Amino acid sequence: MTVMTTTTATTTATGRREGRARGRTALLLGAMLLAALLLASCAAGPNPAVSSAPEAAGFWMGLWHGMISPITFVVSLFNPEVGIYEVRNNGNWYNGGFVLGVAMAFSGGASGGHSASRRKR
Repeated sequence: MTVMTTTTATTTATGRREGRARGRTALLLGAMLLAALLLASCAAGPNPAVSSAPEAAGFWMGLWHGMISPITFVVSLFNPEVGIYEVRNNGNWYNGGFVLGVAMAFSGGASGGHSASRRKR
């Protein structure tokens, strides 16, 4: 007959808790590593077509392309030769204009919220 003392039972329970904690830490670390790898694989690489030539699309073309992006997207679904984004651009200026244009296209009217609140009175 085996008699288990209180010290042995406490040590065993403490060992189990530490083992579970280590397992959770390893699982969390593995999940974080997997998430970092997935996010890194989605990162955009450099654009080899970036140029400073005069015919490269700049800020104003980026702004225009961003503003017409909803229409261009629909057209690109049916015509494979139409692209939403100009690959031959001058880099950050085009990107900034494009993002600003997309924001303008999807933001709606500037005074739309104001007139709606006035009608409720």
